[in-house]
Amino acid sequence: MLEKIDLSRTVEKEIYKKVQQEEGAKLGQLQRRLKDAGIPVLILFEGMGAAGKGTQINRLIQALDPRGFDVYASNQPTEEENLRPFLWKFWTLTPENGRIAIYDRSWYRKVLVDRFDKVTKKKELPEAFRDICSFEKQLSDGGAVIIKLFLYISQEEQKKRFKKLEKSVETRWHVNDSDWERNRNYEEYLQINEEMLERTDTEFAPWTIIEATDRNYAAMKIIKTVTERLERALTEKEAKKVMKKVNSGISLDAGSRYQNGVLSGVDLSKKLTKEEYKEKLDKLQRRLEILHSDIYRLRIPVVLGFEGWDAGGKGGAIKRLTSHMDPRGYQVCPTASPNDIEKKHHYLWRFWNKVPKAGHVAIFDRTWYGRVMVERIEGFCTEDDWKRAYQEINEMEAHMANAGAVVLKFWLHIDKDEQERRFKERMEIPEKQWKITDEDWRNREKWDQYEIAVNEMLVRTSTTYAPWIVVEGNNKYYARVKVLQTVVEALEEKIRQVKAENK
Repeated sequence: MLEKIDLSRTVEKEIYKKVQQEEGAKLGQLQRRLKDAGIPVLILFEGMGAAGKGTQINRLIQALDPRGFDVYASNQPTEEENLRPFLWKFWTLTPENGRIAIYDRSWYRKVLVDRFDKVTKKKELPEAFRDICSFEKQLSDGGAVIIKLFLYISQEEQKKRFKKLEKSVETRWHVNDSDWERNRNYEEYLQINEEMLERTDTEFAPWTIIEATDRNYAAMKIIKTVTERLERALTEKEAKKVMKKVNSGISLDAGSRYQNGVLSGVDLSKKLTKEEYKEKLDKLQRRLEILHSDIYRLRIPVVLGFEGWDAGGKGGAIKRLTSHMDPRGYQVCPTASPNDIEKKHHYLWRFWNKVPKAGHVAIFDRTWYGRVMVERIEGFCTEDDWKRAYQEINEMEAHMANAGAVVLKFWLHIDKDEQERRFKERMEIPEKQWKITDEDWRNREKWDQYEIAVNEMLVRTSTTYAPWIVVEGNNKYYARVKVLQTVVEALEEKIRQVKAENK
C-alpha cells in the first residue's frame, strides 16, 4: 500500500506560505467554533522515525489559541502506566468538550514499536486492535473528532535525517539504537505499519497518509486535512441538533420482554441466622485477607462494581468486604451525579481514571451502569446513547479483563416491601437519617421502570469475563456472606490460573 505513495511531492515556497496563511486563519476560527459547540478533537501524529512529527505539530499549532489545546508526547511507558491497561493513560488524556488534544505518537505504540520490539506478543495483537478500534469508536460516538495523520518517508530519507541529527550535540538525543534497528529492518517495520493502517482505518477515524519528504508540502497537507475535517464535524453537529431526541422514562409495553426477567426468579427468602453469619463471615474475611496479599504479590488487579436498589445493602456489603483488607491496597469509589468537569468528558472517562493498578482493588459504589439505568429512565441521555452503552460497557470491561483483571458486578436485590421498611427505619433513627433523601422516594415511584431496565442490563452485560451476580438481599446476613464468598472464590480461581501460567 505505502509503496504506491509518491514521496517526491513538493510545493513551491510561495504557494506554501499562502496556503498556510489562509488555512491558518480558518483554523483559528474553527477552534473558536468548536469550543462554542463543545466538540472535543483528537489529532494523532504517527509515522516513521524522523518523519518530522515534532516539526509538523509545531507548525500546526501556530494558528491555534494555546489556551485551547494540549500536546502529549507518548514515549516509553512509565512504571505506573505498565501497571494498568494500556488504554488507561490515553483515556485520562482525552480532551474536554471544546478542547483539542494533539498526540506525538499515541496508543498505536502497542501495535507498532512494541510489536517490533517483541514487547507485544503476536497472540495479543487481535485484542489490541479490537481495543483500539472500540476506543476510537466510543469517543467518536460520544461526539469527538479523531484525525489520524501518518507521516511517511523512505528508508534512505530516514537514514539521511538520522545522520544529520547525530551530527549536532543539541539533536543527537533524538536518535537511539532502536531507531537505527528499525531503519536497518525498514521493510519489516513498514509491513507492521501497513497492517496497522489497514486494520484501524475506519469510517469514524480514518487515516490520512502525509508525504513527508518535503516538509512544506507535508505541513500544507496537514493543515488542509485538519480544517476540512473540522468543518465537516461542525456541519454534522448542526444537522444532528435537529434529529436529537431524548427519551424520558420507559414504556411498560416497550419493555415487556424484560418485565418478567432475571429479577422475577430470585429467591428472596434465603437467609442466615446470626450465628451462621458470624461464623461464615469470620472465615471468609480471614481468607480474603490472605488472598489480598496474594493478588498484590502476583500483580492481579481487581474491579468490583456494586449496584442495587436504594437501601439494598451496598454500603454494608462493602464494609464487610474491606474490613480485613490492607487499606493501602484498595480504594472505594462512590459514584454520584457527574460534576462539571466530568460532564465535559465522555461518560466513561471518570471511571477510567479510577481503574486500579495491578495488584490493587477498586470497589465502585454505583458504577458506569448509571447510563443504562438512571440516565435512561430520567432522560439524561438520548435513546441512541443508552442503547449504544451496552456494547461500550462490555468493551471497557473486556479491556480490563484482557489486562488480567478480575471483574465482578453485584446487583443487591430486595423487594419493594423490604425497601419501604428500610426507608422508614432510616427516617426514624437519627444516625441513619442522612441515608434517606426525597430522591430515594421519587425513585421508588419508578420501581417498575427500573426493574425493566435492570433486567435488560443483566441480560445484555453479564459476560464470562465480567459476570453479574444477583445477591438475594432481603436478609442482610445472607447478602454479605454471598458477596464475600463470590469474591473469595473468584480470586482463588484467578490466582490458580496465574500461578499455572507462571510455571
